[in-house]
Amino acid sequence: MTLYLLRRLGAVAAILLVICAVTFVIFYVVPSDPAVQACGKTCTPERVAEVRAQMGLDRPVWEQFGAYVVGIFAGRTLAAGVECGFPCLGFSYQNSLPVWDLLIDRLGTSVSLAIGAAALWLVIGLSVGVISALRRGSALDRTLMVTTLTSASLPVYFVAMLLLLFAVRVTGLLPYPAYVELTEDPVAWASNLILPWVTLAALYAAMYARLSRAQMIETMAEPYIRTARAKGLHERTVVTKHGMRAAVTPIVTIFGMDLGGLLAGAMITETVFGLPGIGRLAYDGIVKADQPVILGTTLLAAFFIVLANLLVDLVYAVIDPRVRYS
Repeated sequence: MTLYLLRRLGAVAAILLVICAVTFVIFYVVPSDPAVQACGKTCTPERVAEVRAQMGLDRPVWEQFGAYVVGIFAGRTLAAGVECGFPCLGFSYQNSLPVWDLLIDRLGTSVSLAIGAAALWLVIGLSVGVISALRRGSALDRTLMVTTLTSASLPVYFVAMLLLLFAVRVTGLLPYPAYVELTEDPVAWASNLILPWVTLAALYAAMYARLSRAQMIETMAEPYIRTARAKGLHERTVVTKHGMRAAVTPIVTIFGMDLGGLLAGAMITETVFGLPGIGRLAYDGIVKADQPVILGTTLLAAFFIVLANLLVDLVYAVIDPRVRYS
């Protein structure tokens, strides 16, 4: 297990390095000059050159990339003489704030959104999928599958706007989402995140319901399920202990990927509801061609996804005893 973990951690580091390099290259092939944006359109070419030197953009791309990677682990001194401590992800071109501080400041919002939505869609999706599988071919099964297909077909922004219209403007049941810290007021924290949670859960729960239904139908047809029933086990035990445990294994993989991606921000949902999360930060960085912010949010998203994959692999051995690592 120790050797396996070391290999996986090495792979994680390599993946993050490749993603960082690709993002760096993509940024430099985009026809946009951060120095011009930082200085303003009325700046003279000489002033723009000075700003480029201050931002370190006059150095070769490979040199800038090397300094960026080293700074993540050891900190660095920027071209303007500004000290950037560990972990240094640079400073935003738009507001001159450290990217790491911006990420930490927004992380709580994205984590709250991801965890709440994930819990909601996992419970609803698995419940609907198992019920449909056990009632395969019935009117209930067809109704649930049509409902999930409809839910999965609706764009996230459309669902978000509908919820805002009816739950906030028409009925006034919920306040317009404005993030409140959990430690400040747990009730306000939950009430302001209900709509974003439901928006994300509506999409993901539909996909999980259809996947869990297919997996459950396949599992319940396995020979060992017939053996368990022949032994006289209660149907509830057969379904929960033998059926669901095997059927949920492939779902864990997808859940880890989805949750890992959401922990780094749900760009559309955060933008529609005006939540100050990492997804909104990434959107603003892309619009303003803010390279340090784009790199920081991309690396954070990649980190969460590869970390989720690693945890999923470790959880496999607990869920399915047949999985072993050598």
